[in-house]
Amino acid sequence: MRFMMMHKLDEKVPGNFEPTPEFMKSMGAYMEEVVKAGILLAAEGLCKSSEESARITATKGKTTVTDGPFTETKELIAGFGLIEVRSKEEAVEWGKRFVDVFIEHGIDVEVDVRRVNEGPAA
Repeated sequence: MRFMMMHKLDEKVPGNFEPTPEFMKSMGAYMEEVVKAGILLAAEGLCKSSEESARITATKGKTTVTDGPFTETKELIAGFGLIEVRSKEEAVEWGKRFVDVFIEHGIDVEVDVRRVNEGPAA
């Protein structure tokens, strides 16, 4: 089973998108654990603000493109990890360990752990 872990941060909180060397060291240790466990498929952080972003919305057949920054959005997806594990429970445990890195550095974070749709069984 593959799960996407997406973490959200408030871009208006100073420093949220500018991690300290200490935070990066802690995150590096976590990522090393995930790699050693053999479950990491991909992981990336996203740019620090929505200023260089665009949002594309389709409503009733009409497409609208809105350039950032997105002032109405409090929390933005700040990064993601794609893992392959045996169960949702295992994915949640890795997600909680990920959150612990933020807690250790006093950063509020929200992480969604969502199963990837594998499509119909062959």
